[in-house]
Amino acid sequence: MTTETLPRQGRAATTDVPVLDIVIPVYNEERDLAPCVQRLHAYLSEHFPYPFRITVADNASVDGTAAVARGLTARLPGVTAVHLAAKGRGRALKEAWSASDAPVLAYMDVDLSTDLKALLPLVAPLISGHSDLAIGSRLARGSQVVRGAKREILSRGYNLILRRTLAAEFSDAQCGFKAIRRDAAERLLPQVEDTGWFFDTELLVLAQRAGLRIHEVPVDWVDDPDSRVDIVSTVIADLKGIVRLATSPVSPGEIRGSAPGLAPQLVRFAGVGVASTLAYLVLFALLRPALGAQAANLAALLITAVANTAANRRLTFGVRGRAGAGRHQAQGLLIFGLGLALTSGSLGLLHALDPTPARGVELVVLCAANAGATLVRFLLMRAWVFRRAPVDGAKPTVAGVGSHVAGAR
Repeated sequence: MTTETLPRQGRAATTDVPVLDIVIPVYNEERDLAPCVQRLHAYLSEHFPYPFRITVADNASVDGTAAVARGLTARLPGVTAVHLAAKGRGRALKEAWSASDAPVLAYMDVDLSTDLKALLPLVAPLISGHSDLAIGSRLARGSQVVRGAKREILSRGYNLILRRTLAAEFSDAQCGFKAIRRDAAERLLPQVEDTGWFFDTELLVLAQRAGLRIHEVPVDWVDDPDSRVDIVSTVIADLKGIVRLATSPVSPGEIRGSAPGLAPQLVRFAGVGVASTLAYLVLFALLRPALGAQAANLAALLITAVANTAANRRLTFGVRGRAGAGRHQAQGLLIFGLGLALTSGSLGLLHALDPTPARGVELVVLCAANAGATLVRFLLMRAWVFRRAPVDGAKPTVAGVGSHVAGAR
């Protein structure tokens, strides 16, 4: 799809299919809903150059939210409302997006914490077809954020956990300001299990694993002091969601060519590591009498490092074929150098303390040093050597912040 194929009209969509459908998920927001929708509608009517729709997704409100939503649909062209019988922000978004006919789908929180000036930069690369998803990022360079220290720490800590456990390449998973192309939504939404606040994170992780292009824009964001979010329960639910994604097997129809989740990777890496350590100890014991401790350590580590990288490449991280094998081995040898420094340094320290240590003591020290080297090896292999797996010839990418292009069709 190109920008020229879409009608440029600065008005709300009535009978025509809108280019953009913005969903506002709400629960018991009878006080804030009308000002939010009126402000958003006025902004879009004046500044957004394409037909649009605003959809209020009321998920099981028990106050007057539904009545307020019906009033807005009667007064404002291009405003619709849906009511769900069950709670859950993720459920509301999934239902509303799945039913929409717009080529670009978005959502924003009812408090409008994000400056609306970021909306067009958010959706422009989706309208043009250069990206598949777009997210507002409060952690990107150029963003201006006003919020308390507790929320700042929680946000940065959460996204750090995502990077370390799920290899997330996007910077801000839960900013309430996102958009997605309908074709990407049709592919991803059936696979998203969460119906609450973790919905955003799961959607982005699945998109990254599937090789879709994620565009990021910095946003100006002001924290809502009257937020209804229960931080404790949300954190617990998010951690459960992270564990589920990390330990869940890859769906055959979802992410062909992706590496297994964190837990399967750890199990397979541990198996390869045990075999490598046993082979290393056997080689060291055989070579030690002829070469001495340091030379035997070097030779045993070098031989097992090559075999270890090859085994982990195939078994742990699911990489097949010869493409990139040389580069992976070169990177594996760099990691081997770190392991060599750690184990050799441990041996050197032992011999400094005891010039003639017993053979068993040497082996114990080497086992401990190898354990540390193994942890470093896994983290570097996961985050560096085998960080990405090609999917159907495409590379999963996260666009540079502020760019409108995340790749080319």
